[in-house]
Amino acid sequence: MSLTPNHEPITTLAAASATRSAAVRLSAVAAPHVAALALMLHTETDFGSRLGFVLAWGILNGFWLVLLRRPAVSGALALTMVVVLVLLSQLKHAVVQMTANFVDVMLIDHDSAAFLFTIFPNLKLSVLVAAAVVLPLMGLLWWADPFRVARLPALAGKLACLAALTLYSLNWRDEAWRGYYDDGYLSKFARSGVTAVSDFLANGFMESDATADRRLAAFVPDSCHPAGQRPNIVLIHDESSFDIRSAPSIKVPAGYGSHFKSFDGKARQFMAESNGGPSWFTEYNVLAGLSSRSFGRFAYFVTRIAAGRVERGLPLALRQCGYDTASIYPANGAFMSARNFQTTMGVDRFLDARDLGAKGVEPDGFFYDAALDLMQQRQRGKPLFMFVYLAANHFPWETTFRPDLTPSWRAPGNLPAIDEYLRRQAMSASDYQRFVASLKKRFGDQPFLIVRYGDHQPEFSPHILDPKLDEAGIGEKLESYDPRYYATYYAVDAVNFEPRQSAVVMDRIDAAYLPLVTLEAAGIPLDPSFVEQKEIMLRCKGVFYGCGDGAEARRFNRMLIDADLIRGL
Repeated sequence: MSLTPNHEPITTLAAASATRSAAVRLSAVAAPHVAALALMLHTETDFGSRLGFVLAWGILNGFWLVLLRRPAVSGALALTMVVVLVLLSQLKHAVVQMTANFVDVMLIDHDSAAFLFTIFPNLKLSVLVAAAVVLPLMGLLWWADPFRVARLPALAGKLACLAALTLYSLNWRDEAWRGYYDDGYLSKFARSGVTAVSDFLANGFMESDATADRRLAAFVPDSCHPAGQRPNIVLIHDESSFDIRSAPSIKVPAGYGSHFKSFDGKARQFMAESNGGPSWFTEYNVLAGLSSRSFGRFAYFVTRIAAGRVERGLPLALRQCGYDTASIYPANGAFMSARNFQTTMGVDRFLDARDLGAKGVEPDGFFYDAALDLMQQRQRGKPLFMFVYLAANHFPWETTFRPDLTPSWRAPGNLPAIDEYLRRQAMSASDYQRFVASLKKRFGDQPFLIVRYGDHQPEFSPHILDPKLDEAGIGEKLESYDPRYYATYYAVDAVNFEPRQSAVVMDRIDAAYLPLVTLEAAGIPLDPSFVEQKEIMLRCKGVFYGCGDGAEARRFNRMLIDADLIRGL
């Protein structure tokens, strides 16, 4: 008798195995989308941002499907890109309090990468480890993925998502102030891509008229012959400083306010173009003598864009008049292309935190001492222009910075962060007084003109200026350039020198006019571009970009372009 083998168990096992295999493969396709959904719910906070996330996710998946046709690999690559974007955006926010923007990609450069790898020395290792994990995983998915998607439907889906994102972004533009919120990473990046490309196609990086009604007069070499002795000029960037008495119900220590006064006893207002963070907006204003607002949505990257393209400003004008030029910078020189920008502006010697031997954040006195030492090294017989960039009053104010420097300090009784801010202002004022005393002691009867300014208000200022407003209300005021949110101070001081009287030394000026004020107070003859800008200043009563709703600035930009002082913008 023969036995017939029973094949049913084998068939059942094979079927079960095939089912498990299919389930695993389907899971590999579904997993990136599930992970993306979880990421969206965690990082995107409202319907609009989530819609932007979904459309951007569709574009990324469509892109990879058109190239590879494999849905598991495409989803995994799209998820990898989104996770990297989120991590980089969080990293950027931790450093400069703003999330990643599409313009970061448009303007990617060696300086930015060098800066990141400098302040995060373990970043290279993290990148290599991530690559070592991700690349084999992608290879495994490539081998295991049995599904194929036709390219035409994938392309159609991608284009549909792109069209929807474009319509959404152009009709409901994301407010620029949302970039300071630590959320919505993918949606803000995707929407900024639409608006950035749209604005670039319409205006380039910088607004300017198509033609100008006339041209600047030609610059005549060796035409700078000031009457009298040329003073050494020190321009001081007073970090986050403004007269806090403009906010209601703030208690200040005795004697508060004298730091904001000039040699003649007057307190004058300086209208910055940023609030709460981007000092480089004002850096551009006071060195180039131009408006960051002319760059529209590209303003955040103004120093990176202007480096090598804008060659007009205060240091250049002074160098043409025989000045040595130097800059003391409290951070890494690659930050926002500061070194490249300032050398473009005519700074011959740029010393950053590493050059100076700074150990983290240093008090203002550290940089004043560095400036004094550098002054003694300069070429004898030549006047000096020095830009001293301070940082001790930078946020956060929730921690006490160098309490050992103010042993007798007594808090006035405000919120702790505001009292810390006031303590640091007192430190800055004391360090400045010691700096002036050192100038008198170490340089005898040499003449000095000192111009100081607050680069912007601190990030908490809107909340104390209008304590009843919510974030949306504050955002609207920032977008409309409410003067109360942008007013700081500027002061003109002197040692062994009498500042020249001039109509441009007004009680209130826009930041872009500070180079003109400096040149006039020093008695330095103006080059043709500053002659033209002086006419604008007098005509517009100290307003620059806001005069004629940007018309004066656009016209002036075109004149500088025609004179080959601005190129490639």
